[in-house]
Amino acid sequence: MSRNQQWMERDLAVLWHPCTQMKDHEQLPLIPIRRGEGVWLEDFDGKRYLDAVSSWWVNVFGHANPRISARIKAQLDQLEHVMLAGFSHQPVIELSERLVRLTPAGLERVFYADNGSSGIEVALKMSFHYWRNCGQADKKRFVTLTNSYHGETVAAMSVGDVALFTDTYKPLLLDTLKVPSPDCYHRPEGVSWEAHSRTMFAHMEQTLAEHHREIAAVIVEPLIQGAGGMRMYHPIYLKLLREACDRYQVHLIHDEIAVGFGRTGTLFACEQAGITPDFLVLSKALTGGYLPMAAVLTTDTVYQAFYADYATLRAFLHSHTYTGNPLACAAALATLDIFEEDNVIANNRALAAHMGRACAHLAEHPHVAEVRQTGMALAIEMVQDKAGKTPYPWQERRGMAVYQHALSRGALLRPLGSVVYFLPPYVITPEQIDFLAEVASEGIDRATRPRVSVAVPAGAPAEFRDPG
Repeated sequence: MSRNQQWMERDLAVLWHPCTQMKDHEQLPLIPIRRGEGVWLEDFDGKRYLDAVSSWWVNVFGHANPRISARIKAQLDQLEHVMLAGFSHQPVIELSERLVRLTPAGLERVFYADNGSSGIEVALKMSFHYWRNCGQADKKRFVTLTNSYHGETVAAMSVGDVALFTDTYKPLLLDTLKVPSPDCYHRPEGVSWEAHSRTMFAHMEQTLAEHHREIAAVIVEPLIQGAGGMRMYHPIYLKLLREACDRYQVHLIHDEIAVGFGRTGTLFACEQAGITPDFLVLSKALTGGYLPMAAVLTTDTVYQAFYADYATLRAFLHSHTYTGNPLACAAALATLDIFEEDNVIANNRALAAHMGRACAHLAEHPHVAEVRQTGMALAIEMVQDKAGKTPYPWQERRGMAVYQHALSRGALLRPLGSVVYFLPPYVITPEQIDFLAEVASEGIDRATRPRVSVAVPAGAPAEFRDPG
C-alpha cells in the first residue's frame, strides 16, 4: 500500500469533506498533500500538482511563502491571540490602518470576522442595524443578483442564488429580492459587455424604485460571479448601481472576498468603476492563503450611527472568538508588504495577457461557447451545442472528466460544473500557464467526446450543477 493510500484510508475513516459527495471517493482517489512550495502541491507519494485554483482562491503568493511564513513565526513568539473586546494589539491596529489607506476613499472603519461567509453576515446585520438605529426599521430586505454566491451561512445563502447551494435550505432563508444578473455570457450577438451591462441595469433600477423604502442594501460580487460559473460583467454596472443606491438611500455592499487583492487587474474591483461601496467585504487572499480572516470596511457615517451611550442599546454586539487574531493579522501584513514591494499589479497584467493568449485557441473549440477573462481569472465554458450555448446536463459531470485528466497530468484544475477556469497564484510563470493551457485543452477534448447521456431523474432542476 502506498503512503497516499494509507493516509487516504485514515482520512475516509473519520473525515467529512466540504462541498463533496463522499460516495464519490469510492471511485475517485482522495489526494493527501504532504507539502507545498510556490505554485506546487506535493502528495505523500511525491507527485506534484500545479495549483491552478489557488487552493479555493486564497493562495496568491505561493505555498510556504518565506516572507509570510517568517512574519507569522515572529508573531508566534510574541502573541498568538487575545480577545478583541476591551483589548487590542499591534498587528490588528497596523493592519486596519493599512486597509483604510489602501481601499477607496471613505472607508474608514474596519470590523473583523473569521471567514468570508461570516464577513457577509456582518455587513448584512450592520446595514439592517444602521437603518434601525436611524429610525427606519422597515428597511430590512436585501437585493441580490441572480446566479450570485456570497457564502454558506444562513444569511449569506439568503443573498445567494446558486440553486445547488440554496434550494435545500429555502425554509431557513431570508426573503430577498433577486434581480437579473448583468452576466455578459448571455448578451445578444454583436452587443458589447458595456452595452449589455447598461441594458441589464434597468431591472435593478425598477426594483429600487418600487421597493427602496423596505430595502436595506444591495449586495453584489463586483465584475465576477465566482461560484456561479466565473460569469463576468462590465464595471459600468457598478457605477450605475452606486448612483442609484445614493438616489434611493440604499446601502451598497461589495463582496470582494474572491475578487479583491489584485484578481481583476486592480487591487480592488470597485476601483474599475471609480466608486466606494458602503461596505467592502474582504477575505481569502487577505492573508495570502495562510489563515482564515475577513475584514468588513465601512464608512464613518455607518460607524457614528452605533456610537452612543450603552443604555441606548445601539451598539453592534456581534463577535467572533478569533476576531482580529494576531497571527492572521501578521500574515495579512506580510501579504500587503509583497503587494507594496513587488509591483504585483503590473506583473499580473503581463501574466493575464499571456494567459489570454495561451487559451485563445479554445474559443474555436466545437464544444466551447466562450473563453472569458477579467484580470487573473479566466474561464472556459463547455457546451454540448456551441451555436445555441446549450449546456451539458449537469448529471454528466463533464467538468469532473477535466479534473481527473488534469490530476493525471499534475495539475489541480477543479471546474465549476462545465466551466474550466484558471485562478492561479500570482507567482505562476508564463511557462506554467502554457502547461495549464495544454492540460485544459486535452481535458476539454476528452470531456466533450460524444457519449451516452446519463438518465436525468424526473423533476431534477435544470440549473443544478456540480459545484467544483
